[in-house]
Amino acid sequence: MYRELPSIAAADVPDDAYVVDVREHDEWSAGHPPGAHHVPMMEIPARLAEVPREGDVVIACRVGARSGQVAAFLAARGWDNVRNLDGGMYAWVAAGRPLVSEDGRAPAVI
Repeated sequence: MYRELPSIAAADVPDDAYVVDVREHDEWSAGHPPGAHHVPMMEIPARLAEVPREGDVVIACRVGARSGQVAAFLAARGWDNVRNLDGGMYAWVAAGRPLVSEDGRAPAVI
């Protein structure tokens, strides 16, 4: 039976949500949500223990495709608290949510 993947709009992400950014290192360094946790998509299977099973967990990428795959992967393995960031980091910025960078430059979504 098909189950629709839960998603959340950027404006609705609670400030205390555990945000998992699944983008690559260069994307993460250029700009990510403050307090987010970086686990590149291909590392998720090896780092499952880092994804909480309680509380709000939001999976993010650039536009929502990779994060949707990761959220579905986690949901299939029993995580019932994960949601995909609808529209990804582009939607995050469009909603006026903050970004920080790791490289000292002005934060940006690449």
